[in-house]
Amino acid sequence: MSTPILLINAGSSSIKYQVIDTDDEQVLATGLIERIGEQLGRIKHTVGEETFVDEEPYPNHTVALAALVAMFAANGPDLGAVKAVGHRTVHGGDKLTQTTVIDDAVLDTLVELSPLAPLHNPPGIAGIRGARKALPAVPHVAVFDTAFFATLPPAAYTYAIPTGLAVDHAIRRYGFHGTSHNYVSHKVAETLGVEYDALRQIVCHLGNGASISAVDHGVPVDTSMGLTPLEGLVMGTRSGDVDPGLIFFLHREVGMSVDAIDTLLNKKSGMMGLTGASDFRDIQAKIDAGDEHAKIGLDVYIHRLLHYIGAYMAVLGGVDAITFTAGVGENNPQIRAAVCERLAGLGVTLDAARNAERSKEPRVISTDDSAVKVLVVPTNEELQMAREVASVIA
Repeated sequence: MSTPILLINAGSSSIKYQVIDTDDEQVLATGLIERIGEQLGRIKHTVGEETFVDEEPYPNHTVALAALVAMFAANGPDLGAVKAVGHRTVHGGDKLTQTTVIDDAVLDTLVELSPLAPLHNPPGIAGIRGARKALPAVPHVAVFDTAFFATLPPAAYTYAIPTGLAVDHAIRRYGFHGTSHNYVSHKVAETLGVEYDALRQIVCHLGNGASISAVDHGVPVDTSMGLTPLEGLVMGTRSGDVDPGLIFFLHREVGMSVDAIDTLLNKKSGMMGLTGASDFRDIQAKIDAGDEHAKIGLDVYIHRLLHYIGAYMAVLGGVDAITFTAGVGENNPQIRAAVCERLAGLGVTLDAARNAERSKEPRVISTDDSAVKVLVVPTNEELQMAREVASVIA
């Protein structure tokens, strides 16, 4: 018996996909369709050790999904064996709070919620429509980035604005990267050999997008991203937390339009704005060359991360495990060391040799006698999505 699930992550001009058999959790195929809407697109499809590439125009997501089906038909595996299609969906708002089988009503709700995630939900919806047309015989399931944080208490998700306004327009903290935080927090318990509901955890998802969560005995109780993925930590190109008054200042005093401010804070700020680079290897090279702006930028990044870790330790009433994941969290021992050194007075003792080790496996990098366990856990959002889809269709 096998239960292969096709997983689709549709962006504005690209579609990433995988097929995972949830019975043995093996990856059967991976692929990427790029440059949708441009003059010439490209699909790269990998099965086992073989990779197949084709180039042709993909004017929209429907055509791109048809090309995906054709690539599977020509090179395998058999899409006819797929039991369901799972779609990464960024924003479910307060109406879609768990993994959900997609029907026309769900699609209508996603369209209604698009103002909450104008950069993410519309391409996701286009991907869902294209996939339902290309593969109409199987259920399609939405897996929401926001769902893991649906349990946040009102004190954590409520903004201090007029209640009527917040209710009428569904303005609240939703949180994102939930699929990653869900997978990693469960993997921490497994790695430590304890029950999931026995731990107070802080999970640091540090990639180009970055977020942090507090999970109290198996229940998420706080997270850094808010109404949108802009709030919280310093990120690759996103500012994270700023004084809201900055927006009015830039509009009134600098003469920037709302759209220009949106672009500034989402695409030209963060580490890019502070250092001129978003890749931490480039940032470290700048620091090594004596670039003072790069050094200050890294200090700001670490300071903001420490700020949230300290706050979440207070929210949790202490912490049993702090975990680093995603591209930066998994691969940058210098940042992990800089953070943990500052937490030494709060029960964290890092093992330098363990921290320096390169591995794709979940591992503890604190010393055996550290009061707080520190881990590195590679995230696997696709596997978490596949598990959730399989559970829903079962």
